[in-house]
Amino acid sequence: MEAYGQDTERKGFFTDTSICIGCKACEVACKEWNQNPMKGDLEILGSSYDNTGSLGANTWRHVAFIEQGQEQIDKARESGARLVGLGMPAFGAPETREPNTTEDLGMPEFGSPGVRIKNKVDNPPNPDTPEFRWLMSSDVCKHCTYAGCLDVCPTGALYRTEYGTVVVQDDICNGCGTCVAGCPFGVIERRDTGTIHTKPDRVDSRYSMDVKHKGTAKKCTFCFDRMVDGQTPACAQTCPTQSIQYGGREEMVDNAKKRVTAMHEKGLTEARLYGANPNDGVGGIGSVFLLLDEPEVYGLPPDPQVPTKDLPKMYKKVGIAAAGMLAAAATAFLGARKK
Repeated sequence: MEAYGQDTERKGFFTDTSICIGCKACEVACKEWNQNPMKGDLEILGSSYDNTGSLGANTWRHVAFIEQGQEQIDKARESGARLVGLGMPAFGAPETREPNTTEDLGMPEFGSPGVRIKNKVDNPPNPDTPEFRWLMSSDVCKHCTYAGCLDVCPTGALYRTEYGTVVVQDDICNGCGTCVAGCPFGVIERRDTGTIHTKPDRVDSRYSMDVKHKGTAKKCTFCFDRMVDGQTPACAQTCPTQSIQYGGREEMVDNAKKRVTAMHEKGLTEARLYGANPNDGVGGIGSVFLLLDEPEVYGLPPDPQVPTKDLPKMYKKVGIAAAGMLAAAATAFLGARKK
């Protein structure tokens, strides 16, 4: 696939949340490579076993921690089963079971940690509890096919690279914040002192840092400076479980589909893809995810829409209304002259 008329393949991420262990190595690697300042005061949040909370101007990769009990797990399995036809082979003795023709994608034999299949006849005793699990997901900018931030930027600070990714140019951004409202995922944010500075007593401590480009919009660049040299983005390079994969976008979508198929055949009916549909409201995203529950559980919109989607219809209606007003004014003027 050529990336927007360039003789370059569009690049993408595939984030497999089922094998994310929540180590936050991707967060650290992203901050170190991009020299992003610290967010917050390093304290664990009261809402989660986390200390960054969300994506923002200073956190371009964020690992979410979502705790689920048996009831939530059962609901997730049911909702996933309603979304897709699984085509699962019947359980039984190995010699009577239909052969599994799915490509081996490196999935541990008995399912992802904490999501084991109860009462499967050929499983050994379950080492993990099936009544509890952590959903961990390394979130990132989606680099949408139809990017709302790019559409609404008045200065041209955001641009589409030859790899199909969206990057902010620091020296052109005027900090107006229009792109912040234009992102359907709430990813991009302006870097200001209110979100950067920590406690006053730490100004002269080892936590103090030089904050660059204050007031301008910031988000993931897909490590564009590494991509042009043929290197892997820092987050994917450092991920110890290969939960974050990097490559051609079409290849990533294909890998994601195979992975979901393999998980369904193992009984993990809650597995589903997010962002792989080219017909959704943003034309598909460059960062495809495998989720183990509905998107809302991960803080993702179920049906993202680029804010400029309805502009043609709006302009058409405005044109019709304007023409009607002109016609009414002309009729009134001509009628007055006849009198």
